[in-house]
Order: sequence, then C-alpha cells, then structure tokens
Amino acid sequence: QVHLVESGGGAVQAGGSLRLSCAASGGTLSHYAVGWFRQVPGKERILVVANSVSGDSTYYIDSVKGRFTISRDSALNTVYLQMNSLNPEDTAIYYCAASSTSFIVTTSYDYWGRGIQVTVSS
Repeated sequence: QVHLVESGGGAVQAGGSLRLSCAASGGTLSHYAVGWFRQVPGKERILVVANSVSGDSTYYIDSVKGRFTISRDSALNTVYLQMNSLNPEDTAIYYCAASSTSFIVTTSYDYWGRGIQVTVSS
C-alpha cells in the first residue's frame, strides 16, 4: 500500500511560482507511473501532468505546457510539480497519484494523496 502526502501548496499572486511535493511511503515510486490531478469545486478531477514508470514519457494538459514540470527524486521517493507563471485558472486542489499500469488512463491510478490547495490571485 503506497501512501502519498502532498506539500508545498498555498497562495500566490498571478505570475508567481510554486513547487508541489509528493512524498511516498510503503512503496517505491520509481515502480509506478505518477500523476498530478487537480479539481475545482463543482467540476471533475482532471489529469494535469503525468509521467510514465520508465520516466521516458510525460503528459501535460495543454493549458500547463511550458509552465509546469514534473520531476522525480528516487533517493527521496518523491515527485515534484514545478508550477511557473501561475494564473487564477490554476486555482484548485492538487492531488498526487500513482499507477501500477498506465500514466495516461486516469482510472488506472491506484493510490492517491489527500490533496493540497493552490490559490492564485489576480
């Protein structure tokens, strides 16, 4: 059972940056595909960024391309989401998740963090 804990969220002004961390325990993240999802009230949770098990393939939703970057630190068993040039539309609860199968198929994610709030003010 992989336990995921997000950190690094908070409030920032438009144009600013945040780095989210997702620390794993109970399993080795390098054995999993990892993804960052986000959800705003009243809307479904969507996949924002994902990285394959091998690390060779990465998916970014169009609205974050060029602004967000996913990375891993195997030694720390942690995944990061660097978010630059933030805008108010990025405001959401961000969730880290791990999948033992696919990094693209959203229903394949087996393990989830509890989520962390990111608020971007204009």
